[in-house]
Amino acid sequence: MAPQKAHSLLLLLLLTLLVQPSYGQDRMYQRFLRQHVDPEGTGGNDGYCNLMMQRRKMTTHQCKRFNTFIHEAIWNIHSICSTTNVQCKNGKMNCHEGVVKVTDCRETGSSRAPNCRYRAKASTRRVVIACEGNPEVPVHFDK
Repeated sequence: MAPQKAHSLLLLLLLTLLVQPSYGQDRMYQRFLRQHVDPEGTGGNDGYCNLMMQRRKMTTHQCKRFNTFIHEAIWNIHSICSTTNVQCKNGKMNCHEGVVKVTDCRETGSSRAPNCRYRAKASTRRVVIACEGNPEVPVHFDK
């Protein structure tokens, strides 16, 4: 029985490694999550943007001019990667679109890092994200 259990564990480990994104894709996926995903948040006000942009380290050296936070469960964001491919802004064909709840944060233009100030706009809208890997994971917020 012990060899069979060891064989099963080895097979499970191998399958886990096969579906893991590559190091570069994993790094890009983690960055995407940090910069764009807040499933618990509802956003919608300037204070939310000011706090989240700072918390997510997008105001350390300079104020990121614009950022979008997606307020959906991660499985819902992943499901966008399985929709039909559309062209990205850079011309690649690895983008996908879906409709999600978001908060767009736009820098006011009158603040300096690290004390950046933002205007918030909450909505449900179409977004375009780039996905890579096998299985595909979101790696870039395109628009």
